[in-house]
Amino acid sequence: MGPVEVLTPALEDYLETVFLLVERHKFARVRDIAVERGVKPGSVSPAMKRLADLGLVKYVQREYVDLTETGRVAARRVLARHTVLFRFFRDLLKLPEELSESEACAMEHSLSSATMDRMVSLFEFLDACPQSPDSLLARFHQCPIANADCEDCKPGCEHEGAGVEATNPLSELAAGERGIVVRIGSHGAIRQRLLNMGMLPGTELTVERYAPGGDPVWIRLGTSQVALRRHEADALHVKALAPEIA
Repeated sequence: MGPVEVLTPALEDYLETVFLLVERHKFARVRDIAVERGVKPGSVSPAMKRLADLGLVKYVQREYVDLTETGRVAARRVLARHTVLFRFFRDLLKLPEELSESEACAMEHSLSSATMDRMVSLFEFLDACPQSPDSLLARFHQCPIANADCEDCKPGCEHEGAGVEATNPLSELAAGERGIVVRIGSHGAIRQRLLNMGMLPGTELTVERYAPGGDPVWIRLGTSQVALRRHEADALHVKALAPEIA
Protein backbone atom coordinates (compact mmCIF):
# COMPACT_ATOMS: atom_id res chain seq x y z
CA MET A 1 0.00 0.00 0.00
CA GLY A 2 1.46 3.36 -1.05
CA PRO A 3 1.68 6.52 1.08
CA VAL A 4 -1.41 8.09 -0.49
CA GLU A 5 -3.59 5.08 0.41
CA VAL A 6 -2.78 5.36 4.15
CA LEU A 7 -3.45 9.08 4.46
CA THR A 8 -6.16 10.02 6.94
CA PRO A 9 -8.53 12.91 6.17
CA ALA A 10 -6.63 15.05 8.69
CA LEU A 11 -3.29 14.34 7.01
CA GLU A 12 -4.79 15.09 3.60
CA ASP A 13 -5.96 18.45 4.97
CA TYR A 14 -2.46 19.24 6.21
CA LEU A 15 -0.94 18.17 2.90
CA GLU A 16 -3.37 20.39 0.99
CA THR A 17 -2.56 23.32 3.28
CA VAL A 18 1.19 22.90 2.73
CA PHE A 19 0.62 22.77 -1.03
CA LEU A 20 -1.43 25.99 -1.02
CA LEU A 21 1.12 27.82 1.16
CA VAL A 22 3.99 26.74 -1.07
CA GLU A 23 2.04 27.83 -4.15
CA ARG A 24 1.31 31.20 -2.54
CA HIS A 25 4.59 32.00 -0.77
CA LYS A 26 7.13 29.51 -2.20
CA PHE A 27 7.46 27.99 1.29
CA ALA A 28 5.42 26.83 4.30
CA ARG A 29 6.15 27.32 7.99
CA VAL A 30 4.66 25.46 10.94
CA ARG A 31 3.08 28.61 12.35
CA ASP A 32 1.52 29.48 8.98
CA ILE A 33 0.12 25.97 8.67
CA ALA A 34 -1.33 26.30 12.18
CA VAL A 35 -3.03 29.59 11.29
CA GLU A 36 -4.51 28.16 8.09
CA ARG A 37 -5.78 25.03 9.88
CA GLY A 38 -6.97 26.92 12.98
CA VAL A 39 -4.89 24.76 15.34
CA LYS A 40 -1.98 25.25 17.72
CA PRO A 41 1.57 24.96 16.30
CA GLY A 42 2.18 22.02 18.63
CA SER A 43 -0.47 20.07 16.74
CA VAL A 44 1.21 20.67 13.39
CA SER A 45 4.63 19.15 14.10
CA PRO A 46 3.40 15.54 14.66
CA ALA A 47 1.42 15.73 11.41
CA MET A 48 4.48 17.01 9.53
CA LYS A 49 6.62 14.22 10.99
CA ARG A 50 4.06 11.65 9.85
CA LEU A 51 3.91 13.15 6.35
CA ALA A 52 7.71 13.17 6.24
CA ASP A 53 7.79 9.50 7.28
CA LEU A 54 5.46 8.77 4.36
CA GLY A 55 7.80 10.59 1.98
CA LEU A 56 5.31 13.35 1.19
CA VAL A 57 7.03 16.39 2.75
CA LYS A 58 10.53 17.51 3.65
CA TYR A 59 10.44 18.60 7.26
CA VAL A 60 13.08 19.42 9.85
CA GLN A 61 11.91 20.83 13.18
CA ARG A 62 11.97 24.65 13.29
CA GLU A 63 12.64 24.83 9.55
CA TYR A 64 10.46 25.35 6.50
CA VAL A 65 8.21 22.59 5.20
CA ASP A 66 8.37 21.66 1.54
CA LEU A 67 6.67 19.01 -0.59
CA THR A 68 8.35 16.06 -2.20
CA GLU A 69 7.30 15.30 -5.76
CA THR A 70 5.14 12.44 -4.44
CA GLY A 71 3.60 14.82 -1.92
CA ARG A 72 2.90 17.40 -4.61
CA VAL A 73 1.08 14.81 -6.72
CA ALA A 74 -0.95 13.64 -3.71
CA ALA A 75 -1.82 17.21 -2.67
CA ARG A 76 -2.85 18.14 -6.20
CA ARG A 77 -5.17 15.12 -6.23
CA VAL A 78 -6.90 16.26 -3.01
CA LEU A 79 -7.13 19.87 -4.22
CA ALA A 80 -8.62 18.79 -7.55
CA ARG A 81 -11.41 16.97 -5.74
CA HIS A 82 -11.99 19.96 -3.48
CA THR A 83 -12.23 22.29 -6.48
CA VAL A 84 -14.73 20.10 -8.32
CA LEU A 85 -16.94 19.70 -5.25
CA PHE A 86 -16.82 23.43 -4.49
CA ARG A 87 -17.86 24.32 -8.03
CA PHE A 88 -20.62 21.72 -7.97
CA PHE A 89 -22.14 23.10 -4.77
CA ARG A 90 -21.66 26.77 -5.65
CA ASP A 91 -22.37 26.84 -9.39
CA LEU A 92 -24.92 24.05 -9.85
CA LEU A 93 -26.66 23.86 -6.47
CA LYS A 94 -26.28 27.63 -5.90
CA LEU A 95 -25.18 27.21 -2.28
CA PRO A 96 -23.42 30.12 -0.53
CA GLU A 97 -19.66 30.16 -0.97
CA GLU A 98 -18.94 29.52 2.71
CA LEU A 99 -21.23 26.51 2.81
CA SER A 100 -19.87 25.25 -0.52
CA GLU A 101 -16.35 25.47 0.91
CA SER A 102 -17.20 23.56 4.08
CA GLU A 103 -19.10 20.86 2.16
CA ALA A 104 -16.20 20.43 -0.24
CA CYS A 105 -13.77 20.12 2.69
CA ALA A 106 -15.96 17.46 4.27
CA MET A 107 -16.42 15.37 1.13
CA GLU A 108 -13.10 15.67 -0.72
CA HIS A 109 -11.53 12.82 1.26
CA SER A 110 -14.15 10.25 0.29
CA LEU A 111 -14.85 11.26 -3.31
CA SER A 112 -14.09 8.25 -5.51
CA SER A 113 -12.28 8.47 -8.82
CA ALA A 114 -15.42 7.33 -10.64
CA THR A 115 -17.54 10.08 -9.03
CA MET A 116 -14.84 12.69 -9.67
CA ASP A 117 -14.78 11.70 -13.34
CA ARG A 118 -18.57 11.93 -13.64
CA MET A 119 -18.78 15.34 -12.00
CA VAL A 120 -16.14 16.76 -14.32
CA SER A 121 -18.06 15.29 -17.27
CA LEU A 122 -21.08 17.29 -16.12
CA PHE A 123 -19.09 20.54 -16.14
CA GLU A 124 -17.73 19.72 -19.60
CA PHE A 125 -21.27 19.11 -20.83
CA LEU A 126 -22.59 22.38 -19.39
CA ASP A 127 -19.80 24.32 -21.09
CA ALA A 128 -20.38 22.67 -24.47
CA CYS A 129 -24.17 22.37 -24.78
CA PRO A 130 -25.82 25.54 -26.16
CA GLN A 131 -29.42 24.43 -25.59
CA SER A 132 -31.70 25.85 -22.89
CA PRO A 133 -31.53 24.49 -19.33
CA ASP A 134 -34.81 22.55 -19.87
CA SER A 135 -34.24 18.80 -19.41
CA LEU A 136 -30.57 19.56 -18.90
CA LEU A 137 -29.72 16.43 -16.95
CA ALA A 138 -31.57 14.23 -19.43
CA ARG A 139 -29.47 15.70 -22.24
CA PHE A 140 -26.34 15.26 -20.14
CA HIS A 141 -26.88 11.49 -20.07
CA GLN A 142 -27.26 11.47 -23.89
CA CYS A 143 -24.29 13.71 -24.76
CA PRO A 144 -21.22 12.06 -26.35
CA ILE A 145 -18.96 14.73 -24.86
CA ALA A 146 -19.89 13.46 -21.38
CA ASN A 147 -20.47 9.77 -22.10
CA ALA A 148 -18.00 7.43 -23.74
CA ASP A 149 -20.72 5.02 -24.88
CA CYS A 150 -22.68 7.66 -26.84
CA GLU A 151 -21.45 7.77 -30.43
CA ASP A 152 -23.42 10.69 -31.85
CA CYS A 153 -25.51 13.60 -30.69
CA LYS A 154 -29.25 13.11 -30.67
CA PRO A 155 -31.26 14.65 -33.51
CA GLY A 156 -31.69 18.37 -33.03
CA CYS A 157 -28.59 18.86 -30.90
CA GLU A 158 -26.91 22.17 -31.74
CA HIS A 159 -23.55 21.74 -30.05
CA GLU A 160 -21.69 21.03 -33.28
CA GLY A 161 -19.89 24.22 -34.20
CA ALA A 162 -21.05 26.00 -31.05
CA GLY A 163 -18.00 25.91 -28.80
CA VAL A 164 -16.52 22.50 -29.48
CA GLU A 165 -14.88 23.61 -32.73
CA ALA A 166 -13.36 26.62 -30.96
CA THR A 167 -11.04 24.30 -29.04
CA ASN A 168 -7.85 22.53 -30.05
CA PRO A 169 -5.73 19.80 -28.55
CA LEU A 170 -3.12 21.22 -26.19
CA SER A 171 -0.44 19.65 -28.40
CA GLU A 172 -1.33 22.17 -31.14
CA LEU A 173 -0.28 25.14 -29.00
CA ALA A 174 3.22 26.42 -29.62
CA ALA A 175 5.77 26.88 -26.86
CA GLY A 176 4.90 30.02 -24.92
CA GLU A 177 1.18 29.95 -25.79
CA ARG A 178 -1.53 29.85 -23.13
CA GLY A 179 -4.88 28.10 -23.04
CA ILE A 180 -7.92 27.32 -20.88
CA VAL A 181 -8.89 23.67 -20.43
CA VAL A 182 -12.39 23.08 -21.86
CA ARG A 183 -12.65 19.30 -21.73
CA ILE A 184 -10.65 16.09 -21.57
CA GLY A 185 -11.23 14.06 -24.71
CA SER A 186 -10.26 10.70 -23.24
CA HIS A 187 -11.52 8.11 -20.80
CA GLY A 188 -10.09 5.61 -18.37
CA ALA A 189 -6.58 5.84 -16.94
CA ILE A 190 -5.40 8.78 -19.10
CA ARG A 191 -8.39 10.89 -18.14
CA GLN A 192 -8.01 10.05 -14.44
CA ARG A 193 -4.31 10.93 -14.47
CA LEU A 194 -5.09 14.32 -16.02
CA LEU A 195 -7.88 14.96 -13.51
CA ASN A 196 -5.61 14.05 -10.61
CA MET A 197 -3.02 16.53 -11.90
CA GLY A 198 -5.64 19.29 -11.68
CA MET A 199 -6.37 19.56 -15.42
CA LEU A 200 -9.96 20.66 -14.77
CA PRO A 201 -12.26 22.64 -17.07
CA GLY A 202 -11.47 26.32 -16.60
CA THR A 203 -7.84 25.71 -15.62
CA GLU A 204 -5.32 28.03 -17.29
CA LEU A 205 -1.99 26.61 -18.40
CA THR A 206 1.01 27.58 -20.51
CA VAL A 207 3.04 25.41 -22.87
CA GLU A 208 6.69 25.86 -21.90
CA ARG A 209 8.54 23.60 -24.30
CA TYR A 210 8.48 20.39 -26.32
CA ALA A 211 11.08 17.66 -26.29
CA PRO A 212 12.64 16.75 -29.66
CA GLY A 213 9.95 14.91 -31.56
CA GLY A 214 7.24 16.60 -29.50
CA ASP A 215 7.10 14.05 -26.67
CA PRO A 216 6.90 14.89 -23.81
CA VAL A 217 5.59 18.44 -23.55
CA TRP A 218 6.24 20.56 -20.46
CA ILE A 219 3.50 22.90 -19.29
CA ARG A 220 3.23 25.49 -16.54
CA LEU A 221 0.29 24.91 -14.19
CA GLY A 222 0.23 27.61 -11.51
CA THR A 223 3.75 27.63 -10.13
CA SER A 224 4.36 24.00 -11.04
CA GLN A 225 5.95 22.51 -14.13
CA VAL A 226 4.25 19.34 -15.36
CA ALA A 227 5.41 16.96 -18.08
CA LEU A 228 2.73 15.39 -20.28
CA ARG A 229 3.13 12.59 -22.78
CA ARG A 230 2.06 13.54 -26.30
CA HIS A 231 -1.09 11.39 -26.15
CA GLU A 232 -2.07 13.16 -22.90
CA ALA A 233 -1.54 16.57 -24.49
CA ASP A 234 -3.64 15.39 -27.45
CA ALA A 235 -6.47 14.52 -25.06
CA LEU A 236 -6.62 17.97 -23.46
CA HIS A 237 -8.92 20.26 -25.45
CA VAL A 238 -8.15 23.91 -24.74
CA LYS A 239 -9.27 27.32 -25.87
CA ALA A 240 -6.25 29.40 -26.83
CA LEU A 241 -5.72 32.69 -24.98
CA ALA A 242 -4.29 35.89 -26.36
CA PRO A 243 -0.60 36.46 -25.57
CA GLU A 244 0.10 38.31 -22.32
CA ILE A 245 1.08 41.94 -22.77
CA ALA A 246 4.50 42.60 -21.26
